[in-house]
Amino acid sequence: MIRFTPLDWFWAGAFLLLMVGGGFFFYRLARRSESDFFLAGRRLPWWLPASSVFSTHTATDTPMWVTGVIYAHGFRGLWYTFFSAWTAIGAFVSARIFRRSLAYSQAEWQIMRFGGLGAELLRGWMAGWQVFMNMFILGWVGMAMGKVGALVFGWPVWVGLVVPTLITAAYTLVAGYWGVVMGDFLQGIVAIFAILVVSLVGIAAVGGPGELAGSLVEMGEAWRMDPFAFTGLFGGDFPAAWFLTMLVIAVVGGFGMGTSIDWYPEAQRIQSAGSVRDASYGIWAGGAVTLIRNGFWAASILAFFVLAPGIADAADYELGWFRLGFELLPAGLVGVFFAAILAIHLSTISSHLNLGALYFTRDLFQRYIRPRADERTLVWVGRLATAVLLLGSFFYGMMMQEITQWLIFALWLMMAGIWLPNILQVVWWRFNAWGYLSAWMANLGVAWLVVWVLPAFGVFPPLPDYLQFWLLMGLGAVIFLPATLLTAPEDMDHLIRYYLQTRPLGWWGPVHREAVRRGLIQQDTACGVRGVGVAGSRPLIKRTWTAAEAEAWTREDWVAIILSPLVMACFMIGVASLLLLRPGGILLTLSAVVGTGVIYWVIDPKLRAVSAEYEERQARYLEELERAVRWEREGGGSHG
Repeated sequence: MIRFTPLDWFWAGAFLLLMVGGGFFFYRLARRSESDFFLAGRRLPWWLPASSVFSTHTATDTPMWVTGVIYAHGFRGLWYTFFSAWTAIGAFVSARIFRRSLAYSQAEWQIMRFGGLGAELLRGWMAGWQVFMNMFILGWVGMAMGKVGALVFGWPVWVGLVVPTLITAAYTLVAGYWGVVMGDFLQGIVAIFAILVVSLVGIAAVGGPGELAGSLVEMGEAWRMDPFAFTGLFGGDFPAAWFLTMLVIAVVGGFGMGTSIDWYPEAQRIQSAGSVRDASYGIWAGGAVTLIRNGFWAASILAFFVLAPGIADAADYELGWFRLGFELLPAGLVGVFFAAILAIHLSTISSHLNLGALYFTRDLFQRYIRPRADERTLVWVGRLATAVLLLGSFFYGMMMQEITQWLIFALWLMMAGIWLPNILQVVWWRFNAWGYLSAWMANLGVAWLVVWVLPAFGVFPPLPDYLQFWLLMGLGAVIFLPATLLTAPEDMDHLIRYYLQTRPLGWWGPVHREAVRRGLIQQDTACGVRGVGVAGSRPLIKRTWTAAEAEAWTREDWVAIILSPLVMACFMIGVASLLLLRPGGILLTLSAVVGTGVIYWVIDPKLRAVSAEYEERQARYLEELERAVRWEREGGGSHG
């Protein structure tokens, strides 16, 4: 147990009061409409979605998971966390496409991308799946808080699982997404402060960067400071084949939608942004800060390894970062540290409560039960769904003990079989609803067989993670590719409407040509369908764009797409190495800063042009949409 002084209790209490009080402050905004309750009215500047991305993915379980992989693998374990780098490419591809669709959720996006019965089945399936997944995620995040409460106060695990989550639910029920995103901004500031302080204090506790590095050398553990300390091409516990697989998952996954469990919360941030440009920068910045955070954590966890080597049980060493904070910080700062833990817990809990309620309200209740429900009803259904998610999360949380195991389960089992279909639905016009639906169904069955059932019966030995991924993806393709090609393509009228609204990247030639033939777009202003630049002579990097020119996918997009994952990798490894004064740390970090400036210089003029013209059209569309349903305009908003 950790002893709290009155000053520590003051800081923790003040933070809770600020969070709950802020929820009531945004009550009037959240109750105006479904758009306000779930998307903050689609008018947030990029830095608010960015802070929300970072805060949502800095949950109580996150330092446990990062501690687990770094304690076991050293700096090379950072590559486990690199799946967040899907935002590097996603910010300039899938975020741009999804934001232009104006879909509230990825379930709603299904009926825009696909048509007919298949699309409706997909929307209902994905909405139900996401309601379950958000309860599941809330459960493991809540269990992480339960373990922290047991460490700090000696509470039974259920107390830490239930009580902080109930506090979070108070302002989420009241303020909706407005409370989530504004709370995330404040929580992100507190979390960053705590991560910096505890990381530096942990390194100082072993005598500073030089002593930390020297101690690892003396212990025969110098390899832990090498992010590329592979154990061979295929052998050992960290082969190069695994590293290359993770790069493919993270980097190529940015071209698709839903290629990571992170994608679904990020989709809400994308649609809450005020423009395509804000959406792109919000997702990119949030992902970059998340990876930089991992670098800070990694350095401090190596310090914990020096202080407490040889811990065999993952459930014990996962608490390493929390132990650094509670055992090394002086009185007063312990309360700030606990407030930061509450911050990272509240931000994730509030996000998933609101997101799960969005899927239930918009994609199940409004779509299939009460299509003509007014805005007042939808907001109240959203609040009721939030409460149900809360109760469900307690059930799942009590099932979980080891955080790392459940996260790897979620990343591998639930995503491997649909990773490629989530890309194909974005980049290939011929991929249809039946192919995607068959991929989902096959993944659920095949994944259980490959990961657990067949190894348990001795059909083949348990496979390494990276082989599981490729096998699951290959077996899924055997099912969803024939299902796609043996069924009819989507209706061309439907595909053209989708293409004109979102202008997707990839193999959309037949749809593009039909849109040109119908006179809906001009050939010379839409020739970037395969990533080829606009026709005619032009500078190497074009800096002046019309809205029509900016619609095309050109070399400027590809410069940003190629540089972004390199920049994020340099940030992650560079910061971790810099904190230990390792050779190359300064160079990698400076390279990342310069690379960020280059990306901005190349892509910003184009994003501005895309946003200016598109947001004008969007404003007219949203005005017409909201006019029909806002109860204030029917006199309902004047009663409190």
